[in-house]
Amino acid sequence: MAACLLAPREAAAEAERDKGWATVSDVSLALGTSVVFLMPRVYYSDPEATVGWKGRWHFSVLAPAMTMTALTLLVDLPIKGAIESTRPGCEIEETKTALPDSGCESFGGPSTHAFASWGATGAGTGIFLVDTFRYSSGRFNAGGFIGNVAFPLTASVVTTIARGVAPEGTRPHENAGQIAIGGVTGFLSGLAIGTAYAMFQRPNCGYGNALFCW
Repeated sequence: MAACLLAPREAAAEAERDKGWATVSDVSLALGTSVVFLMPRVYYSDPEATVGWKGRWHFSVLAPAMTMTALTLLVDLPIKGAIESTRPGCEIEETKTALPDSGCESFGGPSTHAFASWGATGAGTGIFLVDTFRYSSGRFNAGGFIGNVAFPLTASVVTTIARGVAPEGTRPHENAGQIAIGGVTGFLSGLAIGTAYAMFQRPNCGYGNALFCW
């Protein structure tokens, strides 16, 4: 009985995670993804509009946002379950048992946080590139770059660091391989989705000066 009682406590202690860094990764993930999909489409000129920089926010941006959300859930549930890549300090049986506060409640790879955060960066990059080279004749807009690329990129880097660091006496939330796979696949997926969305959805609202496009 003593061995049975001590075993789960010992496993939980070995796989202890830093809650502060977990919070940092959650906050940076939320900020990075929110900014990309709340950012208006910034463009310079359009045949149907007067010349000059303009910003329009499209409700159609919900399409790539929901697509990335669906892909993230796909990674977090069936894909992780199929791969069975455990978090640092965990065993497969421990993870499947999912004891509360054990640090092994779920599988670690591919990293969901890395996939979602870098996916938002990829989507923002795709939108920015299309708006710059297709709709703005190559003109660079600092605001569009900051909102679509620089800010989500910074948030992705912070998320990556927060998922991989391990203060003394703790283990990281995911290992480097799990974070890298999640980040690369997320960025490429987001880049494809953001580029396709921007190519099909023009940044202007047609006639008029409406700031929001239905």
